[in-house]
Amino acid sequence: MSDVTFETYDEQVARGLMAAHESDDGLPGWLGIRLAEVGPGTTRAVVPVRGDLLTPFGNLHGGVLAALCDHVLGTVCYPVIPRGAWAATTEFKLNYLAPVTGGELEATATVVAMTKRTAVVRIEVANGARTVCAAQGTVLIMPPKPETG
Repeated sequence: MSDVTFETYDEQVARGLMAAHESDDGLPGWLGIRLAEVGPGTTRAVVPVRGDLLTPFGNLHGGVLAALCDHVLGTVCYPVIPRGAWAATTEFKLNYLAPVTGGELEATATVVAMTKRTAVVRIEVANGARTVCAAQGTVLIMPPKPETG
């Protein structure tokens, strides 16, 4: 759980993110990432483990976990940053803790620190009752571009 206090939380942005993840567009859509929950500084996403995401050895490719972590690393920020701002990953580290062969991934992202320019986010990925990946990263928060008149 995060002790971060957010100046704003935009419920409309949170609902829009949930709706956008119902699409099969882009990498999140192809991977099957769906947002199960979005709250102030927290996001929970799920991904079904499909056969085409496995290596020839029958384990989930690590790139799928990396892509999932990178995706929720930025996504968790949008409801708590100003509208029109965007979050760009500057770095993240992950630890693969256990192999995945089937079932569903559940990634929980939590903002643990935030300034006007950066956010640090922790991510835990579970496969059933097992934690299979732990990650932490930093995003740069780019302010909205000023409107030109």
